[in-house]
Amino acid sequence: MSEKPPVFATLGCRLNAYETEAMKDLAAKAGVKNAVVVNTCAVTAEAVRKARQEIRKLRRDNPDAKIIVTGCAAQTEPGTFSAMDEVDIVIGNTEKMQPETWSAMGPDFIGRTERVQVDDIMSVTETAGHLIDGFGTRSRAYVQVQNGCDHRCTFCIIPYGRGNSRSVPAGVVVDQIKRLVEKGFNEVVLTGVDLTSWGADLPAAPRLGDLVMRILKLVPDLARLRISSIDSIEADDALMEAIATQNRLMPHLHLSLQAGDDMILKRMKRRHLRDDAIRFCEDARKLRPDMTFGADIIAGFPTETEEMFANSLKLVEECDLTWLHVFPYSAREGTPAARMPAVDGKAIKDRAARLRGAGDAQVRKHLEAQVGRTHSILMENPHMGRTEQFTEVGFAVPQTEGAIVRATIIGLNGSQLAV
Repeated sequence: MSEKPPVFATLGCRLNAYETEAMKDLAAKAGVKNAVVVNTCAVTAEAVRKARQEIRKLRRDNPDAKIIVTGCAAQTEPGTFSAMDEVDIVIGNTEKMQPETWSAMGPDFIGRTERVQVDDIMSVTETAGHLIDGFGTRSRAYVQVQNGCDHRCTFCIIPYGRGNSRSVPAGVVVDQIKRLVEKGFNEVVLTGVDLTSWGADLPAAPRLGDLVMRILKLVPDLARLRISSIDSIEADDALMEAIATQNRLMPHLHLSLQAGDDMILKRMKRRHLRDDAIRFCEDARKLRPDMTFGADIIAGFPTETEEMFANSLKLVEECDLTWLHVFPYSAREGTPAARMPAVDGKAIKDRAARLRGAGDAQVRKHLEAQVGRTHSILMENPHMGRTEQFTEVGFAVPQTEGAIVRATIIGLNGSQLAV
């Protein structure tokens, strides 16, 4: 059998994609050959089903390779994957980021690797954000600054796949971003599982806003900084100051809202109420009038009545949300919500469709409001870039990938702005 480099398949979140890049480097240094690595997601039961489906497909396509399964689903359900005939090795989320895991495999795997290597994720106190300098396209790089979550929302299995919250020290993050800027990246996105918990485990317990301000001060050549999904109730004073005063911090925040009804939020074990969400959006917009918001919202959480759902639907306009990620509720075995009285499946599907419809109307309103405005647009490819608010802009005339182009919006082309 000829020796082939490993094949990697990534399911799930941006953080998984980041960690896949690190695993590629670790596997290459260890000389791993003839392997397929599947980095799984566990956010819903459907995600686990898709992981099993993907593993079976990869086995058919790679009959002679060793199948290595890792990621959140492997961490939370190692027995599920070790029981699959297609799977050779199961490794946990901590183990996948350790060089010794890959060096033990080497190029031949023979007698050197335990079939299941999944330890207690809750005992992990550090995150491996230093392994790579970020990844992305030529235009935008992603940097992991945090992993894990200390909260226990009743619908979420992720803390059991990722462990408790731990932070990458600010100095390490700043050094990474300096190197990325030297490589020509114009935009960096900070990523994590629970980003606003960054710093709680570090000396002096700095906050996310402190990290943002430090990056912008110490990396003056960084043109654009973004932060990914945040918990608005945890937004600190320094972060609000950065929103108000730092133009290089992009005016786009994705909020982990999940619902707009107070009773449902309490049953989800969220730490905010609907008025908190509305107040945050109002405050952020006062500080930065061009701010746009995305949000995660779950449709059909257990016990949700039509009246409760109506509160979530109204929140879309009350917070003036633009980019919605709508999740039809899916019971996740092992979570408290899975034991609560379920909403009828047809009602869940209908509510998700209505939320998406409201989101589509909000996107249209946002797009129409941009006509006549001039934006700084980061080119992702020769014919498409994104504004400061992460809105897509189409270009008929090719532009330089990775460049920031100033242009005036003259119209719309479907879901894109046109120049």
